[in-house]
Formats: sequence, C-alpha cells, structure tokens
Amino acid sequence: MRRFGSEFPTGVASQSPAGYLRSGVMATLADQLGSAVFFCSGLRASGVSVEISVSFVDAATVGEEIEVEGKLLRAGKSVGVVSVDFRKKKTGKLMAQARHTKYLAVSSRL
Repeated sequence: MRRFGSEFPTGVASQSPAGYLRSGVMATLADQLGSAVFFCSGLRASGVSVEISVSFVDAATVGEEIEVEGKLLRAGKSVGVVSVDFRKKKTGKLMAQARHTKYLAVSSRL
C-alpha cells in the first residue's frame, strides 16, 4: 500500500485562541501519518525523521471534519519521502500540504 488516509473532527482541545485548528496539530499528524505510510508500504524500517515541512493555505474551525491522506512519493535505499494532504471534508478544499522525509535506517547487526 502506498497511500494511507484518515479523517477526524476538529475539537476544542486542538483550537487556538482565535478558534482555529492549531498548526502544531497538523504538523504532528503529518509526522504520525507519514510514518504510517512507510510502515504500511512494507518497508523494513519506518526510519528517522530528517525533515517535515508544512505549507498552510486555509484554516479549519472547531467542529469541521478534516480528511488527511498520505502518499509515498519515493522510497530509496536510505531515504524516503511522503506527501500528506489535509482537506476539508465538506468542500474538498486543500488546507495544508506537508512533506515528510525520513532516513530509512537499516538495523545494526551488532
């Protein structure tokens, strides 16, 4: 499997003082979902995060449902890259896009 998706409602615990979904929540989800994509793709190791970047283009208010989809873009011998899209479930409008790069460490035989 090279894709992995999920959806969730935004809640009060994850809102900013202005009433929007906190950007750190999306960064954390990008990290977790990115790791799940590597794991579900049958790779021997989920690796170590090297870089996570998130571009925010819209905000979600409390109570909105969000769809999240991670796609494996590349998995080489030592580095892998995943793209994670955050969309509003009702409109399909892109809210944020993340890129997650991992070093795919090989287990030591020591």
